[in-house]
Amino acid sequence: MLSRVERLASGRVVELFIREAAGGVSVEVQEPLTGPEREEVSRKVWWMLGLGEDLSPFYTLAREEPKLAHVERQALGRMLRSPTVFEDLVKTLLTTNTTWNGTIRMVEALVSRFGDPLPTDPSRNAFPTPRQLAERSEEGLREIGLGYRAPFVTELARRVAEGELDLEGLKNSDRTTEEVRKILLSVKGIGDYAAATMLMLLGRYDYLPIDTWACKLVSREWYNGEPVGREEVEAAFEQWGRWKGLAYWFWDWALWEEGT
Repeated sequence: MLSRVERLASGRVVELFIREAAGGVSVEVQEPLTGPEREEVSRKVWWMLGLGEDLSPFYTLAREEPKLAHVERQALGRMLRSPTVFEDLVKTLLTTNTTWNGTIRMVEALVSRFGDPLPTDPSRNAFPTPRQLAERSEEGLREIGLGYRAPFVTELARRVAEGELDLEGLKNSDRTTEEVRKILLSVKGIGDYAAATMLMLLGRYDYLPIDTWACKLVSREWYNGEPVGREEVEAAFEQWGRWKGLAYWFWDWALWEEGT
């Protein structure tokens, strides 16, 4: 089961309980919802779980690769996303130049300090809205540990809150991947790695999220541990075309076999 505290457009904060069900998923909320609220929850969960994605072309290719033989069998391929592109972009900003534990700490601080509390359990909060973060000072974000990322988050929140940047319009957009990537790169603090990560969360797998870990994986897989860079990582997955991001993400790496 997946549970999430979510702020609805009506301003209500509710907890969603998402479970696997026959033929799909079920979503439970403890409080009665209005018709528009139910529709909103349905849309958000549909997006979060990537239920509208057709992965059959990727599965067809994966069947021919032993390192991806497990993908279709385990029904892998969908990326767990936030309900909004804004939330995912903020979280992606908080993954840069830090450890995973550092990212978790920053996200938890952001949510607990600035998000609306769940009425039935005020110790839990929804992710802050663009408006809520835009109203906070850069110094206030530094105080909770965001460091150099603070001005990036405040500017992003302001641009979204004021309607200058329509991130939600990137969902299922008719724009080319290059056009979407250009928009993402216009956000201060977003570089090639973060843009590729966001593209994957948008269901576009044309780019690889290349970081030092990706280089380590490719080095061990194909280069006997010798140092490699971006060029070698790109070459390793070039044949996968628009599915290269998923092929990389679900590859059965040699390092896993070693228990690393």
